[in-house]
Amino acid sequence: MATQGSDGQEHATGRRALLGAAVLGAGGAVLGLPGAARAAGGTTTGPAGGGLKSLPVPTIIGHRGASGYRPEHTFGSYNLALDLGAHIVEAGDLVPTKDGHLVCRHEPEIGGTTDVADHPEFADRKTTKTLDGVPTTGWFTEDFTLAELKTLRAIERIPANRPHNTLYNGRWEVPTFEEVLKWQDEQTRRRGRQVWIYPETKHPTYFRKLGLGLEERVARLLRKHGKDGKDAPVIVQSFEPSSIQRLNRLVGNPLAVLLSGADSRPYDFVEAGDPRTVADLITPKGLKEIASYAQGIGPTFDLVIPKDKDGNLTTPSSLVRDAHAAGLVVHPWTVRNENPFLPPKFRRGTDPDAYGDVFGVFRAYFATGIDGVFTDNADTGLLAREDFVNG
Repeated sequence: MATQGSDGQEHATGRRALLGAAVLGAGGAVLGLPGAARAAGGTTTGPAGGGLKSLPVPTIIGHRGASGYRPEHTFGSYNLALDLGAHIVEAGDLVPTKDGHLVCRHEPEIGGTTDVADHPEFADRKTTKTLDGVPTTGWFTEDFTLAELKTLRAIERIPANRPHNTLYNGRWEVPTFEEVLKWQDEQTRRRGRQVWIYPETKHPTYFRKLGLGLEERVARLLRKHGKDGKDAPVIVQSFEPSSIQRLNRLVGNPLAVLLSGADSRPYDFVEAGDPRTVADLITPKGLKEIASYAQGIGPTFDLVIPKDKDGNLTTPSSLVRDAHAAGLVVHPWTVRNENPFLPPKFRRGTDPDAYGDVFGVFRAYFATGIDGVFTDNADTGLLAREDFVNG
């Protein structure tokens, strides 16, 4: 929440004005107001055709929906992302239930994203597990049936930064992936444009060891709904390259490998004893290997523009150029409007809920030649994109 005084009032007013303008712009697209269609759709700079080539460049991807304004991975968040003009909605991070259904949660641990702690009937489900080598305490989707999960309601994950989102706590349930696929078709018909989604397989090695393999379940649902081809409006991503390799054998969808910090190792590499790090994967040789089973990468922005010891942006790396040379699209993550998520030089004031100069951040990232961006604030991303495309 904005602090009292002139600075805090200015930040709060600015945020409301920006969101109000975005909502007006979304409505304007329906009403045919000047500029609204341009903000919502943008200019397609890639070649014409189906699949990835049909997407505007740079593509604005609603990270977990419109999670800057609604609790993430809810239909409230997904719908708002479309209302604000997102080209793709990241719906969702896929984790399984005890009875094998895929649901959309950021992590299998749901204590921070649902009201499970307020349900005394589930108090005995709280436990500590080792998730990708890290002891984690809470409630886990794999210990609940789908029927039990449907009694829970979503809450804001980072209330310290987004107290305004807590207004919507308890309003929406946890969606299943099959519900998302049906929603995608419904929204495509309703809005008169193809709605794209960008689901992710979460912790696939962890779940495979539990007998809850994700890729087969994802592939089965994509085939059931006729969305398993190379031109399907569903891009599937994962931090584990072996998960993408497995999906490549099961479906024809466009696929993307997610990449964390250069010194990190994908957990499937850890389990398999593969000594390579992300730094090895982003060499020309590593990118060429990724291109043999995927069509894109989703790197953390630190791989695109490294930061100095103070957290400020330095000179762009060669990653975008090298990935394009390998035939891969580049969709980095994640731009958020609030101060704590921005490089120090782009922050304004000290309020963790206040917005900084996020347009400056978008400008720096777009200038590297990226093909798209994950953002919690699709409206802001679209305005920044319009500046960039028309500049």
